[in-house]
Amino acid sequence: MAFCYDNLKLDKGMYQEAGSTFTQVLERQDPSDQYKGTSLEGLDAFQRQLKRFDIRVKGAGSDVVEKFFRTADSAVLFPEYIARSVRQGMEESDILPHITAAVTRFDGMDYRSITAEAGGDSKELRHVEEGASIPATTVQVQSNLVRLHKRGRMLVASYEAVRYQKLDLFSVTLRQMGAHIARTLLADGVEVLIHGDGNDNGAEADQVKSTGTLTYEDLVDFWAKFDPYEMNALLVSGDVMVKLLKLTEFQNPLTGLNFQGTGKLTTPLGAQLLRTSVLPSGTAIGLDKRFALEMVQGSDVMVEYDKLIDRQLERAAITTICGFAKIFQGASRVLEV
Repeated sequence: MAFCYDNLKLDKGMYQEAGSTFTQVLERQDPSDQYKGTSLEGLDAFQRQLKRFDIRVKGAGSDVVEKFFRTADSAVLFPEYIARSVRQGMEESDILPHITAAVTRFDGMDYRSITAEAGGDSKELRHVEEGASIPATTVQVQSNLVRLHKRGRMLVASYEAVRYQKLDLFSVTLRQMGAHIARTLLADGVEVLIHGDGNDNGAEADQVKSTGTLTYEDLVDFWAKFDPYEMNALLVSGDVMVKLLKLTEFQNPLTGLNFQGTGKLTTPLGAQLLRTSVLPSGTAIGLDKRFALEMVQGSDVMVEYDKLIDRQLERAAITTICGFAKIFQGASRVLEV
């Protein structure tokens, strides 16, 4: 069977198609569906191009960076390899999917979100008499815009410095860059959860009864304030994590067994426990992750392809555009320890 992936003409203009990623452009020219039942099933269009040029990017037998620049066509693949490695680093250390209710793709820099009141008369499904009007819930556009920020890292390296480096090792550096970007985006999200997005919707703050001391009673009182929401995620700073682990309730054998066996923690209140250094010390954020935070994504990971292809590295910016909006104010609260 003849395949078309091995004779595609690649050029850097494939990165410039509006509204499409490089892989999406490749997929249109070389659809994955036609490879069902073959040895190439399970590979996407980019991975098939790596196979075409015999470029191995991971494992003990990975190739060197120079392999991408053997031909003009294979050099076009290098920016996508960079972007994928950075995205992998972002995903490996990313807490945002665990606290984000929705992800909105938006082409622009200023975004206006929506909101509605939760609980009370506006949400009750009351009995409606015959001929009477049905109670309405009003969804409103936020009065202030949510600003998106461009975040990124600069990749600085000469081709001569890395040409003989193994791609597997080079990917480690790129994944670390992705982890830094993910941490910065998390800090932006936490800022919105605490202080709001400019629409007077910051989180209410509660303090423990005895400053500096956290008790199980404090957690229960904090949990009880979430009605009509539920606290299903708890984002904590490192010092608060230590105080939680020292609580008697955390010495439950099942909780300890889960932590020792998987490294994952659950609280006695059923919330997912997430530790991050972007929170100020002595701070915890409880939230209903179904309703608290909206992630507004202006662009995916973008790489300056011209510099990577034509000048063989030198300096290239790796960026992403993103912002956050508060959906329902009461869906998150701050606990100060």
